[in-house]
Amino acid sequence: MSGTHEDAAVSRRVRRLETLLEERGVVVGAELDEALDAFLAGASPANGARVAARAWTDPGYRERLLADGTAAVAELGFVSGGVRPQRLRVVENTEDVHNVVVCTLCSCYPIGLLGPSPGWYKSEAYRSRVVREPRAVLAEFGVRLGEGVRVVVWDSTSETRYMVLPRRPEGAARAGSEEELAGLVTRNGLIGTALL
Repeated sequence: MSGTHEDAAVSRRVRRLETLLEERGVVVGAELDEALDAFLAGASPANGARVAARAWTDPGYRERLLADGTAAVAELGFVSGGVRPQRLRVVENTEDVHNVVVCTLCSCYPIGLLGPSPGWYKSEAYRSRVVREPRAVLAEFGVRLGEGVRVVVWDSTSETRYMVLPRRPEGAARAGSEEELAGLVTRNGLIGTALL
């Protein structure tokens, strides 16, 4: 089934669910649209970039972020989930470990921190292949890792979302401001499909 057909099937199911919720008086269509618009208005990869930059410049924050991502991003006013709360786990790329995130069942993803998910993240090809052959998939994104680097694939669920804390770029000045550092962070870097 092609991506377009999959998207159409999902869209029909979502619309049917909305219709059932409206018919049963659980929600009013306009209220649902307003809630979704409000949530998506604040959802951006810039949020995740701010989190990463703070972790690079504040060792205490980095520690808290890796221990309890949900609480740490809340310190900056962000939520990791959507309509209902989810746990956020942040995994750190190091010289020896490269992390990459996937949702093998659907497309669970921390929208509030990364913005709407890219089409490739939802594709069946990415969801199945990154688990089986992560190095090959990463190479297709231009990520080439040394043989000594271990690749760890994290599978998001409806309860737990993942975000990668990328390695701080070597060229980034240690004295760079948080705002300047945040400008170096990409959405793909926060998923693990890009190096910074």
